[in-house]
Amino acid sequence: MKNLLFTICIFSSLILNAQSINLEEFATGLTRPVEITNANDSRLFVVQQTGIIKIIQPNGNINSTDFLNITSKVLYGGERGLLGLAFHPQYATNGYFFVYYNNTAGNIVVARYTVSSSNPDTADPNSEKILLNIPKPFDNHNGGSLHFAPDGKLWMITGDGGSSGDPNNNAQNKNALLGKLLRIDVDATGPYNIPGDNPFAGAGVDGADEVWAYGLRNGWKFSFDLTSGNVIIADVGQGAIEEINRMPLNQSGINYGWRCYEGNTPYNTTGCPAQSSMTFPVAVYDHSGGKCSVTGGYVYRGTQYPSLQGKYFFADYCSGQIGILDSNNIITWTSPYSGSNFSTFGQDSQKELYVAAVNTGKIFRITTGTLGTQENNTLETVKIYPNPASKEIFINGIRDPKITAEIINAEGRKVLETQQIINGKSIDISGIPAGVYYINLKSGDLKSYSQKLIIK
Repeated sequence: MKNLLFTICIFSSLILNAQSINLEEFATGLTRPVEITNANDSRLFVVQQTGIIKIIQPNGNINSTDFLNITSKVLYGGERGLLGLAFHPQYATNGYFFVYYNNTAGNIVVARYTVSSSNPDTADPNSEKILLNIPKPFDNHNGGSLHFAPDGKLWMITGDGGSSGDPNNNAQNKNALLGKLLRIDVDATGPYNIPGDNPFAGAGVDGADEVWAYGLRNGWKFSFDLTSGNVIIADVGQGAIEEINRMPLNQSGINYGWRCYEGNTPYNTTGCPAQSSMTFPVAVYDHSGGKCSVTGGYVYRGTQYPSLQGKYFFADYCSGQIGILDSNNIITWTSPYSGSNFSTFGQDSQKELYVAAVNTGKIFRITTGTLGTQENNTLETVKIYPNPASKEIFINGIRDPKITAEIINAEGRKVLETQQIINGKSIDISGIPAGVYYINLKSGDLKSYSQKLIIK
């Protein structure tokens, strides 16, 4: 792994001092990476738009053998190709994973594959089971991300079908599968089952059974924040406004507004329902400064960088900037990362974040310049207890008299700081409200240790 760091300063009127994030080059040599995910182990899986899935090992090395190669089935070019990947929650036992691609006819296909029975680093290319095959009228706006929710159902986003302005009104048509957030049960003997709590499921209900939400133009991408219980969708705008939507996972039947509205601005309201029936984005941005197209990401829920906790990371494809949405729905932008078109974000099994540049074939790990985990042997024996805690905590195993501690809440705000830690001496936390926090220990040589702390 190369240790090339690109430091980005984030300036905001809400903070007195600029904080920094780093993009650490993790892997290179990929072709058109458009999705990064994991199978709940130490490997990263990278979807290449051309029709190939590659495995990256924890040290950044890319396996020479493809995990899956379905280039003969994929129509690649422009916005089309192999676009999404999700592993079944019971992948460790059933070996099932699901892909989202454009077939040679240009249709959207969602299919299940199975890992090889003899090699966990390769899949069986002949194991395909097609679940969905959705015709498309135009070559653009294919959507393309899919994820399993905690209830085991598979969610996916489709684009509105393409062209400009959604000429077929697919996004507002509840009976069309384009321009939608779909939700299906893949644990079925047939292609799939319809969850009974889908909002339009059942005879006599207006709307396709598979639809969970509608009114989307070209969601790229979406993710779940299980800590807050939300689904977050980055929806690419028509020509002026990019938007970020955030709604509870359990809220169905949402109309996100497209083609009637682009972001929160009227676009084409002819024949549209009342504005009050629509859900508008929590954040938008325009195309100033060379911006053009939002790339959705994730809320940071890892443990190595507490200052990033609760922040939603996304990017603009054209400007090469990473955006950070805070809990107050305020966007701050990094400086442009010249020469990179950021196409996707991803998480590893520890929920640390990565971002890919589709044009350079590079994967970067998102870090900060000040927080690491167990980088110094003076911290290797640390024990923090009890956890959960209510009134006080103890820290044992300290071998450096210069170590200090801070407790940071899920939004990245510091709620407590100590100047010196003494082995076995308690730290009073009785004044901190119940919740999930991170305790960060910093030694004199700037090495650090972070651990999740639950206060009850």
